[in-house]
Amino acid sequence: MKYISTRGGGAEQDFASQLLSGLAADGGLYMPAYWPQVSLAQQADFRKQSFAEVAAALCKLYTDASWHAALPQMTQEAFADFAAPDIAPLRALRTDCARSLWLLELFHGPTLAFKDIAMQLLARLMEHALEQRQTNATILVATSGDTGAAAVQAFAGRQRLQLVVLYPHGRISDVQRRQMTTAPQANVHALAVEGTFDDCQYLVKNLLQNQTARRRWQLAGVNSINWARVMAQLVYYFTALAQLPQTPAVFAVPTGNFGNIFAGYAAARMGAPIAGLLIASNSNDVLPRLLASGRYAPQPVRATTSPAMDIQLPSNLERLLFELSGRSPATTRAAYAALAQEGAWQWPPALHTAFMQSFAAATVSDAEAAATIKYWHGKGLLLDPHSAVGLAAAERYQQDHAQARAPLVSLAAAHPAKFPDAVAQACGERPQLPAALAKALDGPERVRLLAPEEDALSAVLAETCG
Repeated sequence: MKYISTRGGGAEQDFASQLLSGLAADGGLYMPAYWPQVSLAQQADFRKQSFAEVAAALCKLYTDASWHAALPQMTQEAFADFAAPDIAPLRALRTDCARSLWLLELFHGPTLAFKDIAMQLLARLMEHALEQRQTNATILVATSGDTGAAAVQAFAGRQRLQLVVLYPHGRISDVQRRQMTTAPQANVHALAVEGTFDDCQYLVKNLLQNQTARRRWQLAGVNSINWARVMAQLVYYFTALAQLPQTPAVFAVPTGNFGNIFAGYAAARMGAPIAGLLIASNSNDVLPRLLASGRYAPQPVRATTSPAMDIQLPSNLERLLFELSGRSPATTRAAYAALAQEGAWQWPPALHTAFMQSFAAATVSDAEAAATIKYWHGKGLLLDPHSAVGLAAAERYQQDHAQARAPLVSLAAAHPAKFPDAVAQACGERPQLPAALAKALDGPERVRLLAPEEDALSAVLAETCG
């Protein structure tokens, strides 16, 4: 498998090269040169395989032969510490009618968020690549809360890596913050940016495009701009489908940076029986507005009770644009040039139609998410606000598509204990962190306040990473 940039620049890259780059030199995102296919017979075999075995089989499709022998051990180690033996268990919520409803629990990893599934594997992939090349790297990660925590847990203490985490100051939960700032390992550097997640992501992407900076600090990225994140996340679409009594299925995905749902799109392109993908958004509804109007027009970020989704510039939308345009780098370049110059871009009718054919969307307010938490709490299920956004959108979709008979799987993105204040306010029960994690977060915090300026970030890198 080779990798190409969504903006058409540079030569094709092998898996290790794009893995350690994160962002293409021309500012585009790497994409596989083609979509490998998974036969129905192979998907049937997934029913008898562990999550780690399915992950190894799918990752082999996106790597070259030099990786294949090492992948099974990497995937086994990546998921060894998950609380649920099957890693991403599928929970039946309603099966007594033709329109069944399921919850895919993705929060059983060490930091209690779906990001652990990809990040635990990504850490091992990157360490393997660095060992093969006998070199080091500085990882930049922008986070709206969960990605940074998962990256700290996965990369802390790894000898060939420095980890620099940027999060929006005052815009994440206390648990999310402390998961990043209490790490004692010297290779972890937490930076509280005076701005939004989009400001954090802008800093990271700009510095990754700076070739002098990339060479000086051997910069790499682990946000979902890195294809390996998407590759790891498509695994649980296949394992969920293997557990369902009926397919195809619709998936409702709480969506911020569009990486989680793009993984579902990738799985569908590979042959997974996915009938539809539902974008579940909070009031930062840039994607539902795009789907409704064809106009991509980011607005100022609004703070919500689901902060990991408080994003107006979803990076992985670029990958979808590239695909829907027939893999046209010119279209992708024009779109992002217009966005930079005018702050908006009107999708051509054909692109807009293609978007609507593959996706649906729903906007869920904080009040609706709270009501969903309260309702399901009464049924014995405790949800975090992000998962509640997904489930509220899923139930609305089923009401609006009364004739549809495909099962609907809603993705549960995080453990409710990561957002105890919002959960308690919604249903009266304050979820508790697992004892081991609570103890780990009791340590002193190490964090530096950062202005949202590239020079400020460069100064920190010069000081901490040499």
